[in-house]
Amino acid sequence: MKVVLPDGSPLELPDGATGADAARAIGEGLARAALGVRVSQDGAEPDLRDLTAPLQDGDAIEIVTARSAEDGMGPLWLIRHDAAHVLATAVMELYAGVKISIGPPVEDGFYYDFEFPEGVKLTEDDFERVEARMLEHISADEPFERSELPAVEAIERFRAEGQDYKVELIEDLVRDDGVRTVSLYRNGPFTDLCRGPHGPSTGRIEAFKLTSVAGAYWRGDASRQMLTRVYGTAFLSKSDLEDHLRRLEQARARDHRKLGRELGLFMFSDLAPGMPLWLPAGTQIWNELTRLWRTTNVERGYVEVRTPILYDVDLWKRSGHWQVYRDKMYFTDVEGRAMGLKPMNCPAHCQIYRNELRSYRDLPLRLAEQGLVHRHEPSGTLHGLLRVLHITQDDAHVFCTEDQIEDEVMRCLDFGFFIYDQFGFKPRLELSTRPEKRVGSDEMWDKAEAALRRTLEENGLEYELNEGDGAFYGPKIDSHMTDAVGRSWQLGTVQLDYYMPEQFGLTYVGADNAEHRPVMIHRALMGAFERFIGILIEHYAGEFPLWLSPVQAIMLPIADRHVEYAREVAGRLRAAALRVEVDERSESVGKKIREAEVRKVPYMLVVGDQEQSDGTVAVRRHREGDLGAAPVEEFIERARDEIDRRAR
Repeated sequence: MKVVLPDGSPLELPDGATGADAARAIGEGLARAALGVRVSQDGAEPDLRDLTAPLQDGDAIEIVTARSAEDGMGPLWLIRHDAAHVLATAVMELYAGVKISIGPPVEDGFYYDFEFPEGVKLTEDDFERVEARMLEHISADEPFERSELPAVEAIERFRAEGQDYKVELIEDLVRDDGVRTVSLYRNGPFTDLCRGPHGPSTGRIEAFKLTSVAGAYWRGDASRQMLTRVYGTAFLSKSDLEDHLRRLEQARARDHRKLGRELGLFMFSDLAPGMPLWLPAGTQIWNELTRLWRTTNVERGYVEVRTPILYDVDLWKRSGHWQVYRDKMYFTDVEGRAMGLKPMNCPAHCQIYRNELRSYRDLPLRLAEQGLVHRHEPSGTLHGLLRVLHITQDDAHVFCTEDQIEDEVMRCLDFGFFIYDQFGFKPRLELSTRPEKRVGSDEMWDKAEAALRRTLEENGLEYELNEGDGAFYGPKIDSHMTDAVGRSWQLGTVQLDYYMPEQFGLTYVGADNAEHRPVMIHRALMGAFERFIGILIEHYAGEFPLWLSPVQAIMLPIADRHVEYAREVAGRLRAAALRVEVDERSESVGKKIREAEVRKVPYMLVVGDQEQSDGTVAVRRHREGDLGAAPVEEFIERARDEIDRRAR
């Protein structure tokens, strides 16, 4: 048989040859370096396979090595999958009676979920012991061996071993997908239910590290067993692992939950899980972002509205949320009437649109709202400000004619670019198309996807395609950014919707005096104030630019006799709309400076005899140190200019 190599050249192999045989036919060096093989037929997307998998005549192949591109499933994916199985091997050897569930590779590493026997708990203190056992299996260079077993026999096998989660997985495959045979992978003493693929052996794992422990409900269902999830990571070289661990250490230092406590920005209560309580300092940041949002909305032609958070379920049935989004909603009964907390603001804005007769001259109509919505998330997935149950969106909906779509979508994107530029964020765009679970006709989706694609391409905007990840009512363009330590975050979204205007019977009178249907654009640029602030805290490591800082300057009198002058200067700063405090404690000025540095206050203004006599302040900048003395008015002008420019 013949297979086709990446450069288009044919390679002749004996019938039944494998990826390993192909690598060896090309060269012994490649055979030693090979980790897997990508295989495609008839131009289809390539499929990553074990080196032991047989090839077929006409296959297009690429031998995967440590130097290959990742492309979602590549060398890193393989060794992280391998490492997850080695982790399970070590844990099962060290903890008798442990039950295993699933262990996939993920974006930055891998995890495996375990149920430990009663009274047994694995913590990060145990990592050294587990890693040592993992290293034994890696050093042994144990091959990954695939086998297939009838599903019935596999169920019997895992049931006999007490591995209930594996039994449930196989039973579901049989019931839901009609599976009759399952694949197993063995490495050393460990055999796991697994689709694969895997690398040739455990010895290919060059560098690994266990990183954290968390709780995770079985299958994400809060009514099911809470499992112990052990996270780890693996890399193709020790230097890559060290770089990653340095980034993790930076991320831990920037953790918004830690900084939120230290800087007094927000808190959580067990009586309001997943819903932050904003402290005065955090509320200052919130208010500054609100001011930016409100001012720029007005400048760009939006009108602000406010809508309730509770509605009759008939609204949600009409909008499509009842059919598609119900599992993420909260419901209650009000005097026998079924009501639902809103998870989105769009149906409410449709009600406002319907409130009066609209003409084509009224369009586009741009409605903006700082809208509070509630969405259910399993408790195990809650994460500080980044995953919460109540969300305050910087939301807006644009009602326009079909002829106005591309212009309005571009206006939304431009608005987002302006917002992101205030923080130095360089957005990457992603076009997400129709999901499997959706509402509306294929014709609606065809038109909406084509309009968004046209807008991007005709304006020369680069984008990636994310198939199947659109909102349930329409496709969307999402903006992503990379923060100061290289992590990617999704920020804003612009979504195009033909469905809701039809469901709510929205119309406008055209120039021809006939009724027409408007189109609806959903737009949130920060996404959610809570999440956006969490991202900013981590991006800036709590060291906010002056315009965002909860306390912009702190007066530091050297001695008690300078307190009155410090208060007088603080009054002048407050009159110029600066946020200022006076540290009146009878502590040394050195201690006051150190504590102000820990609080990350941008400006420290030291005043003593000389400053009081000259009408000046000795200016210190966070991290920069002494900037010299300046007249009070000069400092005010300097600070106001920095704030007004939103200097980064």
